[in-house]
Amino acid sequence: MQNEKIKQNPWIFFADKDVDAAELLLTRPELTGEVTFLCQQAVEKYLKAVLFELKIPIQKTHDLPKLYNEVKKFKNWEIDETLLNKLCDLYIESRYPTDVALLDGEVLPSVEKAKIFLEFAQSVAKIAKAEIQIVR
Repeated sequence: MQNEKIKQNPWIFFADKDVDAAELLLTRPELTGEVTFLCQQAVEKYLKAVLFELKIPIQKTHDLPKLYNEVKKFKNWEIDETLLNKLCDLYIESRYPTDVALLDGEVLPSVEKAKIFLEFAQSVAKIAKAEIQIVR
């Protein structure tokens, strides 16, 4: 069953795993940076999943606005670009102690902000999955 899901659209399969992991980690307040990182990864993969379905070459990039703009060339999407940009800004910077990104003056996102990013990733998942159902 798992292998069939991966074959259908590997990007969706792995994005869903990122969201699942983020949901589990959100139960640990000290892991909000990891939650945010997984949300970025999930959104990136959901965007790439739509491009995969459309048979558009997928760029090797983590730049969410760039991927979103590529999707918008083919789909009439409306997602929160402010959250998209914040999530993109936190991607690499939140992974290394020497380059910790500050989110509104915080070293790590608060639990509330991590929840917002998770809800955003879940909303992108819903849109992407609806698009893929239409494409097939």
